[in-house]
Amino acid sequence: MSSHPKFRVTPEQYLALDRKAEGKSEYYDGELFLMTGASRRHNLIVLNVGSELRAQLKSRQCEVYPSDMRVRIPNHTRYVYPDISVVCATPNFEDDQDDILLNPTVVIEVLSASTEAYDRGRKFDDYRRIPSLQEYLLIAQDERRALLNSRRLDGQWLLSEASQPDDIIDLVSISCRLSFTEIYSKVNVNQPSPDNE
Repeated sequence: MSSHPKFRVTPEQYLALDRKAEGKSEYYDGELFLMTGASRRHNLIVLNVGSELRAQLKSRQCEVYPSDMRVRIPNHTRYVYPDISVVCATPNFEDDQDDILLNPTVVIEVLSASTEAYDRGRKFDDYRRIPSLQEYLLIAQDERRALLNSRRLDGQWLLSEASQPDDIIDLVSISCRLSFTEIYSKVNVNQPSPDNE
């Protein structure tokens, strides 16, 4: 068995590279992970949810960010691009570039076959390190299903699942409600998935 040394970069090197790159990469403990393009269903769900949240939060001191906003996990060895992040406090950023959010209140990821285990496992483990994070919502794109992880007062996380056509997802931390009608507007979950989803 041969071993090849891995090319590792510092967080500072990563940010310098990623800010100039045409595509996006997430950063984990010295390694870069190139992000691929999203499917039609993925994009529709992200836009539906982001638009609905923006409409509900328009008159409040909250900001909704699409997937171009980085979020830093507090240990400085992890930078990610959530599909949607919401902050309902004064946004804190890592530096004067205002492109690395430190204090999201809610993070939302749209699941795909290639990322579901990671989003539900390791990535959620990392997100839980963010003290400000109150809710982590995972939305399926191949069926009408959503998993909401909510931080309780004792610091433990509670998982609830929605899968019925008339289900409403209550994001208590930001006082918003998402209906499956809005989430899945114009999304055909019965269509076969392309390989890249």
